Amino acid sequence: MAGTGGSSSHKEKPTRSRASITEVPSIFSTRYKTAYHFRPPRNWINGLMYYKGIYHNFYQYNSHCALWCWGDITWGHSVSTDLVNWIQLEPVIEPDNPSDIDGCWTGSATILSGGQPVILYTGGSRDKCQVPNLVLPKNPSDPYLREWTKTGNNPVIQPSGGATHRRIHRRQQQIVANIVINTVAPIIANDHAEVKSYTAALLYKSEDFLSWTSVDHPLYSHNLSNMWECLDFFAVLPGNNSGLDMSVAIPRGAKHALKMSMGYFDKYLIGVYDLKRDAFVADTIVDDCRLWLKIDYGNFYASKSFFDSKKGRRIIWGWSKEADCRSDDVATGWAGIHTIPRTIWLDSDGKQLLQWPVDEIESLRTNEINHQGLEFNKGDLFEINGVDNFQADVEIDFELTSIDDADPFDPSWLLDAEKHCCEAGASVHGGIGPFGLVILASNNMEEHTTVHFRVYKSLQKYMILIRSDLRRPVVLMVFVFILVSIH
Repeated sequence: MAGTGGSSSHKEKPTRSRASITEVPSIFSTRYKTAYHFRPPRNWINGLMYYKGIYHNFYQYNSHCALWCWGDITWGHSVSTDLVNWIQLEPVIEPDNPSDIDGCWTGSATILSGGQPVILYTGGSRDKCQVPNLVLPKNPSDPYLREWTKTGNNPVIQPSGGATHRRIHRRQQQIVANIVINTVAPIIANDHAEVKSYTAALLYKSEDFLSWTSVDHPLYSHNLSNMWECLDFFAVLPGNNSGLDMSVAIPRGAKHALKMSMGYFDKYLIGVYDLKRDAFVADTIVDDCRLWLKIDYGNFYASKSFFDSKKGRRIIWGWSKEADCRSDDVATGWAGIHTIPRTIWLDSDGKQLLQWPVDEIESLRTNEINHQGLEFNKGDLFEINGVDNFQADVEIDFELTSIDDADPFDPSWLLDAEKHCCEAGASVHGGIGPFGLVILASNNMEEHTTVHFRVYKSLQKYMILIRSDLRRPVVLMVFVFILVSIH
């Protein structure tokens, strides 16, 4: 079934602009405007909450131009009642204090157990440090939370490390009840340019959310990983797609997911939170962080989840950046989108997070096209007519006649999946696969995007390779191996 893209709406209020950049007419046609994905009307983006019947999307935003510019980053703010149609409000945080004069960067927006909304964000200080700052709503009775006030004691957590503190990178604060999780990653390089890093999720506690005390040990640490950004820490119940509210008691049997953005991906570990030790204990110790599970294997970074009290679910959103050059971003007039909001939960085995687009996205479907009972032999193509725009919501089921011919899976591919994908492209036939979709194809197939699958035999189960790549004029690969049971 394929439903062609409808049109989500986003109403704009005036924002500051620089004539030299934003008054240049955009080369971007409305034909290519995203219908399913959130983005501000223009320029550059990067806390989520549900409050008094309104969904709030707070995001890093440059109101001046479609580029990430040091000192220009603010917190944009848009609101919605359905996660599909959004109204842009004025920015809620702008760099105007010594503790954030170089920019208002990543952070967390949440609602405390007493119903108080709060925002913690990373400020680029006058001393070139990265420090946590706190803002509170000026009028908590306003469901739109249009005005916020910075507290007088910012930064609420002072830089540590004495003379070396400038070498410590601090990234997004994650709020869990009255606990703040921060990250620290001192980098040490020797004369041979060998870089070793120790990364930790630091813990801070507070009784009033204003004065914070550091805990003498991290929530979790790792000796051989890149810097962690945009931490997320939340509870999940195996096999239950209902979300858990982190501001109340967590039920027995629940596990915890610790998510970190590192490199080009959002990775995560599943384990338990040891309340007595104030520590996260991973179920499986994997020293090589390249083998850690990923939230998404595509263009997906800096994700953030929140508990949706309206429908009792946990929703996650990520940021998808542009793959073109900076000059194209300026000419287009905007850069970056948010991925489709997804419900996220833990599988019944308690080992892997599962996701699915929120039901509200289906309200954008129009002009349904349905084909059933199609049979394909190797090399067959079937054209789906009637999709006359560049966006479609596609659901497709493939039924294999046999899986006996699946090629054996080589575990080394997990360490360099990109290399294997280059060797096993869409034109290379395997035991089972490739099969899938060809989309955005020109009549002569010189330009097209493939989304295809391969099935491999592993020692215990089957591995499914999902790959997407663009062919001419851009080459960009997205790939993932998924361990599954096939019946």
